[in-house]
Amino acid sequence: MNRKQKLLLARIVAAAVFFVPLYLISEGLLPVYAPPAVLFALFLIPYLLAGHDVLRKAFFGIRNRRVFDENFLMTVATVGAIVLGEYAEGAAVMILYQVGELFQSYAVGRSRRNITALMDIRPDYANLEVDGTLTRTDPDEIPVGSTIVVQPGEKVPLDGVVLEGYSSLNASALTGESALRDVGPGDEILSGCVNMNGVLKVRTAKEFDESTASKILDLVENAVARKAKSETFIARFARWYTPCVCYAALALAIVPPLFLTLTGSGCAWGTWIFRACAFLVISCPCALVISIPLSFFAGIGGASHRGILVKGANYLETLAAVRVVAFDKTGTMTKGSFNVTGVHYPSMDEGALLEYAAHAECASSHPISRSLQAAYGKTPDRNRVTEIQERGGEGVTATVDGVEIAVGNEKLMERLGVDFRPCHHPGTILHMGVGGAYAGHIVVSDELKEHAAEAVSALRRAGVEKIVMLTGDAEAVAARTAAELGLADYRAGLLPAEKVDCAEELLKACKPGEKFAFVGDGINDAPVLSRADVGIAMGALGSDAAIEAADVVLMDDDPLKIATAIRIARKCLRIVRENIVFSLSVKAACLLLVAVGAGNMWFAIAADVGVMVLAVLNAMRCLMVEKL
Repeated sequence: MNRKQKLLLARIVAAAVFFVPLYLISEGLLPVYAPPAVLFALFLIPYLLAGHDVLRKAFFGIRNRRVFDENFLMTVATVGAIVLGEYAEGAAVMILYQVGELFQSYAVGRSRRNITALMDIRPDYANLEVDGTLTRTDPDEIPVGSTIVVQPGEKVPLDGVVLEGYSSLNASALTGESALRDVGPGDEILSGCVNMNGVLKVRTAKEFDESTASKILDLVENAVARKAKSETFIARFARWYTPCVCYAALALAIVPPLFLTLTGSGCAWGTWIFRACAFLVISCPCALVISIPLSFFAGIGGASHRGILVKGANYLETLAAVRVVAFDKTGTMTKGSFNVTGVHYPSMDEGALLEYAAHAECASSHPISRSLQAAYGKTPDRNRVTEIQERGGEGVTATVDGVEIAVGNEKLMERLGVDFRPCHHPGTILHMGVGGAYAGHIVVSDELKEHAAEAVSALRRAGVEKIVMLTGDAEAVAARTAAELGLADYRAGLLPAEKVDCAEELLKACKPGEKFAFVGDGINDAPVLSRADVGIAMGALGSDAAIEAADVVLMDDDPLKIATAIRIARKCLRIVRENIVFSLSVKAACLLLVAVGAGNMWFAIAADVGVMVLAVLNAMRCLMVEKL
């Protein structure tokens, strides 16, 4: 418990200690006589101990012309009961109401811990090395290109590249997975990871505000601000509901006794006023106003615990309605770790051809480009390369040592008028044009991720009705990958603009109420991620483009988490609907019972607190996502 919760608990306990003997005395269960005036004064002690903050909030609400809220309802109901001489009921209602508030505060705090646990990834300091001396420095003050040292047990403060040392990093705070990652010189590391053993010397690659840990924290902190339609509905509902029940209670206190008096039947006005007070107590919309936002908050927290960052409750609500999923191939369902597996029909030495290809692609960070550089075996000399031009969906042209080089697919060769030879080997085919003539082609192969086929099956089990693969690869490569995944629907040879056209087509094919999700690597697929109802960035750890373009970010590259994210969202929405139906149904029934005199003030507060506690407990189930 935090300090505020402990203080509220202490007030409730102190109020209960005063209340119990006073109640026994007022009911004649203790052989002590106290005049009504004395009982009134004594009952005010537990009443004010428990409810002085409720009275204060109600006063300021009236003064600020925001009258109709739960504090106003409790104040009017309890003051009314005390004025009618029902001191015990008035004090009991305030004490039990605060018990419900304490429970609600604890539940919110617990769901918040799943999100605030991420704050542990924020580093407090960095060990800056200058001339061999280490200085503990605020990460905000360290420029790009500085050298820092990360000791065992410390958090990595900034994104960077390892210069010296070997160690294992724990990235569970980022990915939700406990597996360690071994790193050494030349490896990229991300802020927020914990260094487990060796000492690492790191060259920083980003400022603190642009680092992975900072980006993730900003994303999560802002997620709750984006409200779902259900939350917006409840807020609007409460603004109308509360004034309506206040006027209904006023009518209940005046109309029936006035009618009975005018008809000569006679009536005790106090009885109906007391019923109206009980009506106000039970009408309090706490269960709805608290449990619905809490459900979404807990859902976002539970998802973040699994390494799934949802940018807002509105995206969680949309994700629950997904029935059509499309995904990119490279880096999404395949590892994206390409290897050169063949060089065919070279018109020159294979080494020279790979050298030209690696230099032409030297400005790209695409996995295929890295595979060419790995096959070349050396670091390309960028001083030898000029006039680099990337042609979207086709390839790259550049001038290397004054020779015009083209590396790309058949479309690029056709555009440049180069007579190429087709290749039927499995893999990505990179045709080479050297000096305007065909020089052969390079075969680069990728492989499926470990859980890729299982992820497609999991999506089907999760109720996704249509699954499509969109890729810029050739037909033969796409067909082979689709067969391995168990997919019948795929589109191959797509340019980025054509992927957007396919997304538009899939959006139009969705039935009313159904949503379309696209899963991509968040860099090349940003236009489609933005166009889909829900954009999911796969394998996006450390990718600025993914965090910006996507609505949901999977913090590791496990495709199984696509289905997990959908199931979490559906569980959250199911719980939200359960709470709405349960709360409104029980309150309607209890309001009717109180209005006809079948329930008193004790019944009212028991029903109100009971409904709120059950709704909050149900909302807390959104945190339980371990088995999803």
